[in-house]
This record gives sequence, structure tokens and C-alpha cells, in this order.
Amino acid sequence: MKALIIGAAGFVGGYLIDELKNSGYEVCATCLPNEKITADCEVRTLDILAKDTIAPLFDEVMPDAVFHLAAQSSVAVSWKRPQLTADINVIGTINVLEALKTAKKSGIRAVLIGTGEEYGFIREGACPLSEDEPLNPGNIYAATKVCQGMLGEIYARAYKMDIIMVRAFNHSGPKQAPIFVISDFCKQIADIEKGEHEPVINVGNLNARRDFTDVRDVVRAYRLLAEKGVSGRTYNVGRGKAVEIQEILDTALSMTDAEIEVRQDPDRMRPSDIPLIEPDTSRILADTGWKAEISMRDTIADTLDYWRRAQV
Repeated sequence: MKALIIGAAGFVGGYLIDELKNSGYEVCATCLPNEKITADCEVRTLDILAKDTIAPLFDEVMPDAVFHLAAQSSVAVSWKRPQLTADINVIGTINVLEALKTAKKSGIRAVLIGTGEEYGFIREGACPLSEDEPLNPGNIYAATKVCQGMLGEIYARAYKMDIIMVRAFNHSGPKQAPIFVISDFCKQIADIEKGEHEPVINVGNLNARRDFTDVRDVVRAYRLLAEKGVSGRTYNVGRGKAVEIQEILDTALSMTDAEIEVRQDPDRMRPSDIPLIEPDTSRILADTGWKAEISMRDTIADTLDYWRRAQV
């Protein structure tokens, strides 16, 4: 089996390369000209906005499965650069789907990676969120991902293409940027232990309840969906059990001997935070047998160890 990962230079890409290779796949991964992939696999340069370059790559690589990770995935950037976000996430996806439609190799399975952000402003009592829950995106990034999923469904239905859509909820682990909450807490603790930061950890809303899954479990879900998922379906990928941000902080603090003050930072507070976001993951369990296996504590411990070893 050969897999092509589009947009593999980010946090998830490296883990997906490892997961696929360890499962016996031959892997080709793409990145932009200014990006770098250090994993041991075939690497190609690809910009999904250069539509005429995608089909020739498919015809040369001849993959059995394509994982579409390429995206402008920052909510903040999506507000500042909505046109860029729409170009990459919508037009770029159309370019990929069109190239798949005309590929010389038939029956290529495509896995389009979306986000739990697509549910947006959820109605009271809707959690756990099933894939049939109406989508109500609250930002431009989420809206473009809703559009991506709709395009996948349309192409699958209209052209009988083998496409699976994913709505992935929060995932974390070693190497993740510290703009995300688990990595942020762990980096602050590691910096305090190294004497590089005052013994204060700055936090935002600790009462919100969110679903977190280890990135190593998430990429296993992507592989199993490529192998066993039902074409044309959308799947939530998450632990299926939300936890309070306070619990994450308490767990991280229990792993250090440093005396640390917890201080709320007004700049980190989000007044419009939805109290609870939790997915229903029964569909992916039924179709593939996948469920999260790595505990939250292990994810936090591994992430903290990563930041402890990180060089300044």
C-alpha cells in the first residue's frame, strides 16, 4: 500500500508518516517550498493552489490513499486573512478533488481532515455531538472547513469517488506549538524548572470542558479510516470524554516539584467560551474499532518531558 500525505510539514504530518510507515505503508509526503519534512520518507514539493501540478503528482506517485492535511488552520489568521484561508482551504481542496477525479489510477481513497470547530455555536444539550448535528461555525476557518466537508460529500456522491471526511477534535502531544493549552502549560512549567521564567503559570478559562486526544491516537484513527471507513461518511475523531482545563492544569502541576503560582491572564480569557464541547465517537468505533488508548496523563507527561529536553 502506498500513501500520499498532502501538507505533511506540520505537527500532525510527522506522526502520520510514522504511523503509516510502522504499519507497512510506502509513504510520500508533500510540503511547500519553504517547509521541511525531516521524517524518513519520499518528499515532494507541492502547493495545492498550483492546480496544474497536483494531477501529475498523483499520476507519478500512484497512491492507494491520499491524506489531505494541507490547510490554513489558524483561527486568528483566518480573521486577518480570510481570502488566503478560503483560497487554501476551499479552492485548494477543489484542486485536490479535481486531480483525484481525473487521476489515471482509479479507486484512490481520500481522507479529508476537518475539525470539531465546524460545529461552532452548539445548541444546549447537544453534547455528545453526533456527526448529524447541524453545523454552526463561529469563525472563518471553521466555515472553510465546513465547506471542505460539503465538497467532499458532493464529489463522493456525484462522481462516485472514494472520499472520507473527518472532524478531528483537540489533539496534543510532544512537539506541538505552545499556542495550544496542554503544550502551553507544559512549556511554562519546564521553563520555570529551568529558571527561565518566574514561578508563575498564566492561564485563561479553567472551567471550560474540552475533548483532548493524543496525536498518536489521532493518526491511528486516520489510518484506520483509510482502511475501514465507509466512503462518503463523516467521522468525529476524539476521545469522546471532555475534561475541564483545570484538570489538565492540575495534572501537569502534579508532575513537578517546583512551587508555582497560578495566575489568570485577562488576555487569555475568552468571554464567549462554550462551556462544554464533546464528540460522539460511536460511529468510528463501529466502523473501524478505533478508540483513544493513550491516557491524558501520559500525553501530558510526554509533552512535559519534550519541553524539559527542548533547547532554548
